[in-house]
Amino acid sequence: MTAQSRFPVLSPADTEVARASCQRLAALLHGDRPLTLNVTGAHGEEAVKLPAPVGALLLEILEDMAAGSSVAVLRKDAELTTQQAADVLNVSRPFLVGLLEQGALPFRKVGTHRRVRIDDVLRYKNEIDAARRRALDELVAEAQRLDMGY
Repeated sequence: MTAQSRFPVLSPADTEVARASCQRLAALLHGDRPLTLNVTGAHGEEAVKLPAPVGALLLEILEDMAAGSSVAVLRKDAELTTQQAADVLNVSRPFLVGLLEQGALPFRKVGTHRRVRIDDVLRYKNEIDAARRRALDELVAEAQRLDMGY
């Protein structure tokens, strides 16, 4: 399967359908109750019962698609290549390899190739994002303290 077929570009019509579906689904979700979808396919219509957590996941996917973003669903323990992990962090692959060699992120080797778990990458991303927010808050507080007009 090519990357193009796995992550198709969303058309404006797709985005609008996602927006409308998101609104309708949000109104229909009921906490921990299973979700029943009526699916129309090549062989007619059929009701499909889904576990309750799937409703929240579908809602999140539709919200991202309504915003024009392509979406990928991965298992929590999925392993990424160094390029995929770099893409998630929005850094270069050599920079990511440096992080791995410094011990900033755990990884394992498969032959000569490094593999990084998606949950470790996301945890690192959240930590870095939180540190950036704290630094920005400190800068804003210092600018206000110095009456720099911010």
